[in-house]
Amino acid sequence: MPAIKSIINRSRSHRVVQYSSAPGTNLSGDGSAVETTSCWANLPQESWRHITKDLVKVPELSGKLTFPISVKQPGPREQLLQCFIKRSRSTQTYRLYLSLNNALTEDGKFLLAARKCRRPTCTDYIISLDTDDMSKGSNAYAGKLRSNFLGTKFTVFDGQPPHAGAKMTKSYSSRLVNLKQVSPRVPTGNYPVANISYELNVLGSRGPRRMHCIMDAIPAAAVEPGGVAPTQTEFYHHSADFCPSLLFFRSKSNHAERVESFQSGPLSSQREGALVLKNKAPRKWPSWART
Repeated sequence: MPAIKSIINRSRSHRVVQYSSAPGTNLSGDGSAVETTSCWANLPQESWRHITKDLVKVPELSGKLTFPISVKQPGPREQLLQCFIKRSRSTQTYRLYLSLNNALTEDGKFLLAARKCRRPTCTDYIISLDTDDMSKGSNAYAGKLRSNFLGTKFTVFDGQPPHAGAKMTKSYSSRLVNLKQVSPRVPTGNYPVANISYELNVLGSRGPRRMHCIMDAIPAAAVEPGGVAPTQTEFYHHSADFCPSLLFFRSKSNHAERVESFQSGPLSSQREGALVLKNKAPRKWPSWART
């Protein structure tokens, strides 16, 4: 960032960075560079991020995933964000990337990583912001996806409360994490935010299946014109060592103000008024394909 470096007042004892006098166009340009970086680890220093929070908009308005908190915020309504997944069979890990161009090539921006953990009655996918650290006690822990034994029902858990009043699902692993945490503000745990179910199919998971998804943390009115969905603005972690956990940005637009006011309370009911998603009816196999 040459423009910022040029306005550093040097003295014998210390250096003072005057971001207030930095041109807004230069800061916006630096934000664009962050949007095209390939991983979260290459982000600028914390002071730069706090200064630019008024310039960076939420994905619903900008259509861009600038910082890690963007993966938990509503996406744009008028466009699609194309992503692809890389799977490693040997390590049972999955990596989600945002495609930086229209063609789904191997190049992309790293978003999330997941590790598959088989259990006697279910399968857990631990989701993390750091591909090298996917433990629940890590600051990079984002949540998990739990599948039943048949792979027909899934539950999405957020590592932090999606709204005020969210209830955490108690488990042995979450109790161990709570014993390690330092900050009592927001406990790291498992907060159910969505439930997904698939109808059984003769071909199993390889064939077309009807999907039914209930977004417990998002009201049905959010998809209507003028509707607002809950928007997390920052990560709450028990340590400040992990760089991405400190990032939170929100726009000063009217939309963002409505988002902040909505965060004051949860849905009136766990199921009543929740957003329900269904996929299109799967196409039936033609007669020649069934023979």
